[in-house]
Amino acid sequence: MSGKIRILVCDDHTLFREGLKALIANEPDLEVVGEAEDGKEAIDKVKQLQPHVVLMDISMPLLNGFEAAQRIVETYKNTHVLVLTMYDEDDLIIRCLEAGASGYVLKDAPAKQLVYAIREVRKGGKYLSPSVVNKVVEQYLQTSVRPKDTYDSLSGREREVLRVLAEGHSVKEIAYRLKLSVKTVEAHKYNLMRKLDVHDRTELVKYAIQKKLIRLSEVKR
Repeated sequence: MSGKIRILVCDDHTLFREGLKALIANEPDLEVVGEAEDGKEAIDKVKQLQPHVVLMDISMPLLNGFEAAQRIVETYKNTHVLVLTMYDEDDLIIRCLEAGASGYVLKDAPAKQLVYAIREVRKGGKYLSPSVVNKVVEQYLQTSVRPKDTYDSLSGREREVLRVLAEGHSVKEIAYRLKLSVKTVEAHKYNLMRKLDVHDRTELVKYAIQKKLIRLSEVKR
């Protein structure tokens, strides 16, 4: 394997992206070829730049890391997603792996650990931060099928509608944004609220925040 490892940095915090770029610039075999501040932009940049590795945060505006990772690995077979996040909950790690991520590194990890993880996933390997391995891997390997979360029952479109509903957009705004009819959005809204057993927007917002689909700061007042 020759040439530098091409990296796309996807995180909605500018200072964090700048810090990653400075860190990676010290490694002769690595180079940052682009950056994105949300999941949708990450997908566009992968198509444009064809990076080898995407450093992906979980909680981002417009499209979260789970959905972005899944779309990237399904479409671009030579691009590997390495999740880089502050969250160490078991279910989030497993959801990332099931979405197709090749690794999971916590943001407080030493720089050498991240660099090693980048090289490892570029070679086609898997990598989990040591601080999360013991609590996750044993459970993941021993359970052939993870109990289905209600979120798993939602279609891709229902997940999009869930996110923008929780952000506070009206049905008409969602229809315009997703290029759907108002009637179709209403149907998606009814189905996802039935599946999740939520009955008003407050419950919907709480669910979306709990699942790291949105952050409180993204909710329209």
